[in-house]
Amino acid sequence: MSKKVIVIGSGFSGLASAIALADKGYEVKVLEKNDSLGGRARVFKTDGFTFDMGPSWYWMPDVFENFFAKYGKKVSDYYQLTRLDPSYAVYFSATEKWDIPAKMEDLEALFEKYEKGATIQLRKYLADAKYKYDKGINDLVHKPSLSITEFIDVKLWFDVLRLDIFKSVHTQLRKYFKHPNILKLMEFPVLFLGAKPQNTPALYSLMNYADMSLGTWYPLGGMFNIVDAMVSLAKEKGVEIYASHEVNKINVEAGKVVSVTANGNDLSADVVVASADYHHVDQHLLELPYRNYTPEYWDKRVMAPSCLLYYVGVNKRIKGLKHHNLFFDENFEVHAQEIYDNPVWPSKPLFYVSAPSVTDDSVAPEGCENLFLLIPVAPGLEGDDEKVRNDYFDVIMKRLETALNENISEHIIYKKSYAQSDFINDYHAFKGNAYGLANTLMQTAILKPSIKNKKVSNLFYTGQLTVPGPGVPPSLISGVVVANQIEKEIKEFRL
Repeated sequence: MSKKVIVIGSGFSGLASAIALADKGYEVKVLEKNDSLGGRARVFKTDGFTFDMGPSWYWMPDVFENFFAKYGKKVSDYYQLTRLDPSYAVYFSATEKWDIPAKMEDLEALFEKYEKGATIQLRKYLADAKYKYDKGINDLVHKPSLSITEFIDVKLWFDVLRLDIFKSVHTQLRKYFKHPNILKLMEFPVLFLGAKPQNTPALYSLMNYADMSLGTWYPLGGMFNIVDAMVSLAKEKGVEIYASHEVNKINVEAGKVVSVTANGNDLSADVVVASADYHHVDQHLLELPYRNYTPEYWDKRVMAPSCLLYYVGVNKRIKGLKHHNLFFDENFEVHAQEIYDNPVWPSKPLFYVSAPSVTDDSVAPEGCENLFLLIPVAPGLEGDDEKVRNDYFDVIMKRLETALNENISEHIIYKKSYAQSDFINDYHAFKGNAYGLANTLMQTAILKPSIKNKKVSNLFYTGQLTVPGPGVPPSLISGVVVANQIEKEIKEFRL
């Protein structure tokens, strides 16, 4: 008789665990709080525009290919990828912009233009980053990190030393490059990891390899096509998926989950996988004796940033705009301090603009532009109101218009904002975070919240607040890791 699994949440990690467990023969149900699937990668459509609500970067294409290959599928069975060239644009001031080319020889030429000898240094740096990527993504991130014994291996410790986990990205980069714009460019992927470059292990230079060597891609139709693909595969495997089914309680008897309560009904389960916000599950769905951690533990966690987001429809095409655009035209260090060191609403924020309609006509009406604007902000800030949202929108829109020499504001026909209170309402996000737990040294591997409940034998956790960490590819991996751990423990129990 197959065991019943309930997965709480239909984000990438939840769907990945559901697919992996169903493939192993489990009877799987996915319960989603919201009325649409995908977790933070949901989509909404209005007035002819299709807006991806969350992730907008498609990096590490090999992770997606490897995931689908486990089940005899290919990415191309579900959606078409196109590589972006330029990968993205970076504005260092209103008058200085770099288009980051997809071809390595062009990228080397760009670096060499601004720093003599940078071509050779880039090759050395990316060779080291490739080693870290191969070791990190193909080995370390697949460990459940339940015990230090997983890492007791002479070769592994030699590898760990080569991975530079005790050095920072900030320090590592300055051994190779000097030009301030090159350093800003190389440090930007760290923003996805939720910590300042000074506090992020140099292991994560692997992100530069993912960026510059593996490339920036886009799934035509939008990022939600990945969710659609996973939902399709899940259903093919027999997974039952229910939207508008919020879990209100996890019911435990004799150290085991016996059921979850959703929409007033108790649903029995042999195993529960929590892909919802870990803090919410731990502190609000479980009674006190069964919680993994204390409120004090959670308050000491270093969270990745939250975001102030805008979904904007414009009734004209915008010249000069690329698919991805990074605005580093204000002081990077000041904004980082206002996120991590002294959390306040940013004085002169950096920001990001995605314009998928530059690549994909299907996401906007003919002759229109689809814009997604993002300002990273500290989690847990108070004062998230319409005035704050409108004031920041005006600030970044003026800078965007100045940089592009375009009037955009007068052509806006749709605008929606999304901020910390929305992350909390929609996802129960701890402190309104957008990206999960920061990848600092003291929050790596076994130092992250555990994938397994220590007091409840059949309750597991997956997603961006546990191993391996934040981001879409790590979330896919997280779902598979927890499914493999469940299968391992059940096999041991049967023996």
